[in-house]
Amino acid sequence: IQRYLNRSRMAGNCFQNNDTMNRADWQCGNSTDAGKDNNSIGEDGQRGRVIQPLWLLIVEVVTGVSVLSILTLCAIAGLRRRKDRSSGRGVPWTRALSWKENNVISIDDDLLANVPKISRQELAEACEDFSNIIGSSHETVVYKGTMKDGREIAVVSMSAPVHYWTNYVELYFQKEVVEVARLSHENAAKMVGYCKSSDPFSRMVVFEYPPNGTLYEHLHDVEGCQLSWPRRMKIALSIARVLRYLHTELQPPFAMAALASSSIYLTEDFSPKIIDFERWRGLVGKPLLSSGCVVNGGGGHSNGVVDSRHVRFMDVQANTFAFGVILLELISGRASLSKDTDDLLEWARKHLEQPGEFGKLVDPKLKSVGQESLGIICNVVNLCIDAEPSRRPSMNMIGAILEEGVDTSVRD
Repeated sequence: IQRYLNRSRMAGNCFQNNDTMNRADWQCGNSTDAGKDNNSIGEDGQRGRVIQPLWLLIVEVVTGVSVLSILTLCAIAGLRRRKDRSSGRGVPWTRALSWKENNVISIDDDLLANVPKISRQELAEACEDFSNIIGSSHETVVYKGTMKDGREIAVVSMSAPVHYWTNYVELYFQKEVVEVARLSHENAAKMVGYCKSSDPFSRMVVFEYPPNGTLYEHLHDVEGCQLSWPRRMKIALSIARVLRYLHTELQPPFAMAALASSSIYLTEDFSPKIIDFERWRGLVGKPLLSSGCVVNGGGGHSNGVVDSRHVRFMDVQANTFAFGVILLELISGRASLSKDTDDLLEWARKHLEQPGEFGKLVDPKLKSVGQESLGIICNVVNLCIDAEPSRRPSMNMIGAILEEGVDTSVRD
């Protein structure tokens, strides 16, 4: 009986021994094949679930939250942009400079280490509290002053608000100061120093100031003949020499932003000195690569970004063109542009084409003229004002022609 009860109760169970009351091995999972089925068949005969690891569940949750956050931020940004457009609010053009400032512009504090710095207080005392104005434009104001050591100076002050003066403009300003400070020629006005002040905000550059006015004033504004023929020839030679220095002896070459008779100042002995005030107007107005070609007849280079070597070449050629115009002013006494007379170039070209008519170009106020020098000057003018910039000779060649052929020995 005992054996019978045990069989009836224990039949179908799986034990470790091989008793006959046990189930078959394939039913108990003791074989290798049964082990394979154990993962997929449960006690109720149905297929079971595979339990995911906890770390995988965490990764899925974090990924989902991150994607949802990014989509939410994009939606908010899109709504704000649409709202700005619908309200008509625009971004001012100075934003582009701010973007450059925040991303790519860094200022080297030692950039101006070799240029003298002058305090605003010292300049205010020299310029009679900035009341002695000798020139002004929308971009700059030019003051005349006298330093404590007796030197007469011209102070160019930038008319720019502090919000405009980003790091980009500051770097541009400092590089221009370094560029001009390297000039060292007897016919180029020396840079005395610069001023940089935060309270009140100001940026200024200081030059020595020749006291005898500009070449333009002596040729066109002063009554009577203040400049004799020999003196005009000396001035022409001196301008040619300083341009040769700027274009060929300096590396990289230096070009005047706006070369004209009004940018040439005269000392007491009528020695010319060039001052490039126009360069600082361009800095405040639009800090572009250059502004000289429009003024000097170089054809301009405003169509997008231009290779810097091409820009420098065009500016040098523009200076050569401008020198030809100055030579015409020297021999004729006429202004390049005047409401009372025809355009100087248009009037002169018809006489320059025929050597027999060179005499018609001469200023009637002049008492005597060197005819040989006149012929050389007119031939040089024709070379300088060639409509094709690449055909204009270098100032090295022009200077050599003038030095060899122009006579300045006649006494005034």
